[in-house]
Amino acid sequence: MADIKNLDKSKLKLIAFDLDGTLTQHKQPMDEKNHAMLVELSKRYRLVMVGAGQTGRIFKQMEEFPIDIIGNYGLQYAKYNHETKSLDVIRDESFPCDRESVEKRADHIREKYGYTTFAGDSVEYHPSGCITLALLGTKACQADKLAFDPDRVKRRRFYDEVVELFPEYNVFVGGSSSFDMAPKPYHKYYALDLYCRENNLSHENVVFVGDDYGLGGNDESVYRSDIAFLCVDDYREFAQIAKCLL
Repeated sequence: MADIKNLDKSKLKLIAFDLDGTLTQHKQPMDEKNHAMLVELSKRYRLVMVGAGQTGRIFKQMEEFPIDIIGNYGLQYAKYNHETKSLDVIRDESFPCDRESVEKRADHIREKYGYTTFAGDSVEYHPSGCITLALLGTKACQADKLAFDPDRVKRRRFYDEVVELFPEYNVFVGGSSSFDMAPKPYHKYYALDLYCRENNLSHENVVFVGDDYGLGGNDESVYRSDIAFLCVDDYREFAQIAKCLL
């Protein structure tokens, strides 16, 4: 990890962000303080959102804030159009999925660790080729999901085994009750590195701001890289933490 304390702000050109947990609660709009801080940062730097979800959903959640958005770990990329005040989709990749093989491997995990009872489907298949192994099922109630594994201890006990079972995917400990998977080589570091190369930026020009940097977190690939990482452990503290970039 590049130490944020050694950041040379004279070289800083781009700030990249995670959304949920960093700027706001899960699937909720930003509060006024965090919105105002993004506005201030945008006066000095280029901004990009690097998300796990689809670009359109992220844009809507951000209440159409003017920002480029990378979605689905890099499978999608949309550039903000200041004239139309909307997104222009530049890239929207999708990969095939061997559902029979995925189901067999998901069943193995369930049988071994006792998650054989679940609501809805065992696995959610996304149009991009990403998948979600929903331990409580795709139709589990929100309260049950939130209470299941908020500190991620349960899933991290067998995270390495899931990684080994799904070698064609990058595996993340998603939300509070699932494993999210993106086809290799896609993850946030891959996506951000590609964005830099496409926009003639070096890694020393970038800071990433995120919260999910522990084992299996979807920000971990950036946290463990040469890109400077600003940790936000509580989205309500983002505006205060980000002052160091002004």
